[in-house]
Amino acid sequence: MATSSAKTKASKQPDAISLLKADHRQVEKWFEEFESARSSSRKQTLATNICNALTVHTEIEEQIFYPAFFQATKDKDMHHEALIEHDGAKKLIAEIEASDPSDDYFASKVHVLSEMIKHHVREEEKSDGMFAEAKKSKMDLAALGRQLSERKRALNGESEAA
Repeated sequence: MATSSAKTKASKQPDAISLLKADHRQVEKWFEEFESARSSSRKQTLATNICNALTVHTEIEEQIFYPAFFQATKDKDMHHEALIEHDGAKKLIAEIEASDPSDDYFASKVHVLSEMIKHHVREEEKSDGMFAEAKKSKMDLAALGRQLSERKRALNGESEAA
């Protein structure tokens, strides 16, 4: 009986690409809400959500997805570009986290981060981008999805049952 339950749970897990794309959509939604938010507290909440989500997302990509991608495809250029884009985003995230809406540059920093992330997402999701190459490779996207989900839960401080 437990085996059937485990199989059902595993089959409900998103593959690596679906999980990463879902993260992209969530952050895009928060960026859009930030642009239309009027209150400082709402802007702060959204910026915190964005920064936390991107911190976890970049970590799971860098620890799990990107190494698997590089091993499967040997595409050094795509791999290295993604890491460099992450480095730029991480620097801006640190500045946003050290700031708040009373800072004249706060909203501008969030807006620039949004533009950086839009570019990065386009690069990953385009028809000849990293995700398309991953799908064409011998990567086990289902197993990677499970690893990404597990690491994401751990980074978010969630239990396995959550």
